[in-house]
Amino acid sequence: MISFANDYSEGACPQILEALGKENLLQNPGYGLDAHCEAAADMIRTLCAAPNADVHFLVGGTQVNFISIAAFLRPHQAAIAADCGHIATHETGSVEATGHKICTVPGVNGKLTPELVRQVVAGHPNEHMVQPKLVFLSSPSEFGTIYSKAELTEMRKVCDELGLYLYLDGARLAAGLTCSACDVTLADIATVADAFYIGGTKNGLLMGEALVILNDALKADFRYLEKQRGAMLAKGFLLGIQFETVLKDGLYFALAKNANDRADELRRGFAALGVPMLVDSPTNQLFPVLPKTVTAKLAEHYVFEQWEDVDGEREAVRFVCSWATPAENTAALLADLNTLMGA
Repeated sequence: MISFANDYSEGACPQILEALGKENLLQNPGYGLDAHCEAAADMIRTLCAAPNADVHFLVGGTQVNFISIAAFLRPHQAAIAADCGHIATHETGSVEATGHKICTVPGVNGKLTPELVRQVVAGHPNEHMVQPKLVFLSSPSEFGTIYSKAELTEMRKVCDELGLYLYLDGARLAAGLTCSACDVTLADIATVADAFYIGGTKNGLLMGEALVILNDALKADFRYLEKQRGAMLAKGFLLGIQFETVLKDGLYFALAKNANDRADELRRGFAALGVPMLVDSPTNQLFPVLPKTVTAKLAEHYVFEQWEDVDGEREAVRFVCSWATPAENTAALLADLNTLMGA
């Protein structure tokens, strides 16, 4: 079986395994207070052109999201998210478990717009309801779509207008930054977001995410909450070593480019066969609409996600390419698809 199920099924890129092996028996201070974490944090500050940013290394994206939202909001405040947002669909109510409501609204291809944010705020006018305070974006979104620089700038404006924090989930940020449609850099994100994170788990690390806090008002006591929520890794240097390794010489972006290049191969192959897409995603997640007879046959040899029924006879499925997907896997899939489609 060849898997296109996700971008975190493989372990880690060889460079990380080599670096961890070299450091394995060396002693480091614990809890992220080591030289590797500090070096990686400095690299991130440089890439973001944000020398005063606070950088915290955590294990997983769900952990980053619910701890950050708990840290940034007062008890009566809530987050705004698209209805497909990860915090609203795939994090088992972790944000709500910390005491904060998520106000969801149907997104546009997985994304929020300034007008949607205004609608949510207008719908919560007084103290008898929660107070929306944080806008939650994912780029790429759950549908693989990304926010342009202009869209992020407009979202920053509406957040300033309404007194909201802007938080960006970057689980697949590397894929967004290296796709052909992107006009945004890490430094651009750092100028508009109050906080965001740089995903590692889905881009070649064994595990790990780097939270970047830009807004000084959100920095105080974050490590206290991190520890209280069980997220402060005793061997935090393992996260620092990994980020230090992938941020050298552009490796982090090269890994993501492989995922996008493989997805581009599939995208061209689907287009040549006249296969429509549920959503026009420019990143490593693809959502082709295929006959169910075809997907049933493909499922005998490939792992992918059934996304949604389209018309009874066709369904949208999700194929995800990873930092480690070889070209022969995409070629095999397209060859089989050509056969099944009668091309």
